Amino acid sequence: MILFGFITLIVIIALAYWAGVLSKQIIEDDSNEESGFIIESSDDQEASGRDPGQPNIKVNYAEDEWVTHGGDYYNRRFSQLDQINVETIGNLKPEWVTSLGASLDMKFSGEATPIVVDGVMYIATAENDILALNAKTGEKIWEYRPEIEQKLDTVCCGWTTRGVAVADGKVFAGLLDARLIALDQKTGKLLWETEVADWEEGYTITSAPLYYNGKIYTGVAGGEYGIRGRIMAYDAEYGHEVWRWYSIPSPYEENGDTWPDDENKNWLHGGAPIWNTPAVDPELGYLYFVTGNTSPDLDGSKREGDNLYANSIIALNAETGEYIWHFQQVHHDIWDLDPTNPVILFDVEINGEKRKALGEAGKTGWIYFLDRTDGTPLIGIEEKEVPQLAEQKTSPTQPFPIGDSFVPQEVTEEDVERDLADDFEGEIGSIFTPFWDEPITLKPSAFGGANWPPSAYSPETEYFYVLGTDGYIALSRMDEDIYEEGSMYIGSIMVPVSDAPQRGTVTAMDVKTNKIAWQVVWDDNAYSGVLATAGDLIFVGHNDGRLIAYNAKTGEEVWSYKMDAGANAPSVTYEIDGEQYLSIFAAGNSLAGSVHGDKVYTFKIDGKWNGTAIDASEKSPGSKVGTTEEPKETEPLDTTGETTDPYELGISVYEGNCLSCHGNMGENGHNGPNLQLSEFAEDYENVVEKVNNGGEVMPAFGENLSEEEIEAVARYVNEVLTKADE
Repeated sequence: MILFGFITLIVIIALAYWAGVLSKQIIEDDSNEESGFIIESSDDQEASGRDPGQPNIKVNYAEDEWVTHGGDYYNRRFSQLDQINVETIGNLKPEWVTSLGASLDMKFSGEATPIVVDGVMYIATAENDILALNAKTGEKIWEYRPEIEQKLDTVCCGWTTRGVAVADGKVFAGLLDARLIALDQKTGKLLWETEVADWEEGYTITSAPLYYNGKIYTGVAGGEYGIRGRIMAYDAEYGHEVWRWYSIPSPYEENGDTWPDDENKNWLHGGAPIWNTPAVDPELGYLYFVTGNTSPDLDGSKREGDNLYANSIIALNAETGEYIWHFQQVHHDIWDLDPTNPVILFDVEINGEKRKALGEAGKTGWIYFLDRTDGTPLIGIEEKEVPQLAEQKTSPTQPFPIGDSFVPQEVTEEDVERDLADDFEGEIGSIFTPFWDEPITLKPSAFGGANWPPSAYSPETEYFYVLGTDGYIALSRMDEDIYEEGSMYIGSIMVPVSDAPQRGTVTAMDVKTNKIAWQVVWDDNAYSGVLATAGDLIFVGHNDGRLIAYNAKTGEEVWSYKMDAGANAPSVTYEIDGEQYLSIFAAGNSLAGSVHGDKVYTFKIDGKWNGTAIDASEKSPGSKVGTTEEPKETEPLDTTGETTDPYELGISVYEGNCLSCHGNMGENGHNGPNLQLSEFAEDYENVVEKVNNGGEVMPAFGENLSEEEIEAVARYVNEVLTKADE
């Protein structure tokens, strides 16, 4: 018995010793691969001025890199680097520019955030090509160019991807055809591939995946195609599914009664996609994200109830997928006002109390600030009565956050007089005004408020920086819309108001009050994303190709640089050999109507770019495309008119350049009028002129398309689409 007790004591001492060694190793290892976080002792916190009472987990991976989509697990898009600051910004110049060879067709939108790890940048194009570049010089290291079915048409808003994840020696990407892949980080070789869903059923992936604690997290898009939304966790080593959580409960689960349980079984194809990259709180072990629109988007008559968990902020257990809490921003949405902006986590003192907070900028034009431990409002959100319409089975109340909206939420008579056509006689309304047979013009539009371009949070200013769109939309009911797997399932008609302006807002919101600290208004929508830095700067991109820096405290513009394409992706910053760099993928965007390009621009103080872009577009010798096969040879498009069917050419040009804005068969696009109802498009010459020269929010195609291509697409619009409803 004594011997047993002695052995037990020895074992306990040994375990304690090794636990101490392991703990010391974790604290000393600033690049702990398992958690991805830097650990600080209380002494370190006091020395750096941080409150020792705060959690000792630093949200950054490392202060000199950009290793997650949101910059850190909190999605703050904030960098501690300050070499580029309000004093030195005047000397910020290009250091290198690399051409990725991305397609210039208007269906493609460059929205990816570069990831920078160990001096290598990983970037994805709208075609879902993935390239590794030397982050100091811009030279290509490797590329991976997947084979994706070019006839893929179950995507609402054009081809895109928001980027990749890098960890554990791998590069992870969700492809538009709903595959999840892992590549070797050093070579780009395909390691594994998993089919997440079937794109022909309406499922796609547009978000950047998230790596956390040995798992890869991704959701599925496709709310306009009658999917049942879900988010999944996959094993990062082998690619098998660990857990999944459906964003629409079955009738027999908690909150399943928020959907009708009838013969239509709407909950099986009710939407609620996950458009965005989640955030993680490692201390709580919670995963946070928002869910998208209901399906059909604009017809509530078939889906009585609040329709959970659509239009909601969600918290799940990151390890198990267990539901923790939710907050629904719009009950029974019929306006397509779903949240698509990534959730941001931050810690803040309010009324003398330290709070674990989160914020999410909605299409509604409000930021929803919540306590991330339980989902309760941080500042205050009131349920208020809203206008009712029996046909739409509207919710009696909606949440109204206390504080300011960052875009207007009502169409006024002054708006009509200033912005709309002289002969405008339609009904106007404000947020949550219901509609049926008669068109109603509202604000915000389904474009936003805030859309996918990610916001940022600075712990130095305690401001939440958000981009917004101030635009008009006309909504009305259309004939019975029947669900058909893999087909568009909108349920009504939504179109921008012809020739009405779109304005953009760049807003700093005080997270303690939900009040506007400063705001800049543009004569174009703001559609890129925000980067905040310790240099008292924020960086945003403009549709005209400018990368713009503002003073983070005052909103004063302090620097800009004009690139050769729309700046419609978020910028990032990193440090190599003691020098801070700033990078952005300037490739344009179909929904923003901006000029398309294919270049990554990288800046530093006193940059010395020689004016010639590095060409990374050529396929490297011996590289593989798609799985492990060489690309198939394709015949070049014949535009001579001798062998090409003009009708087929018109369809091809339309699908490559017009579909994302005007929609399939000319209706229910996301930024263009319904061509089937357009009197303007009934005149062939009108269409030719418009395609050539563009309009209020439509880009000019005269320099990008040949005369024959313009004539072919004009015929297709004039002779086919305008007759489609007859």
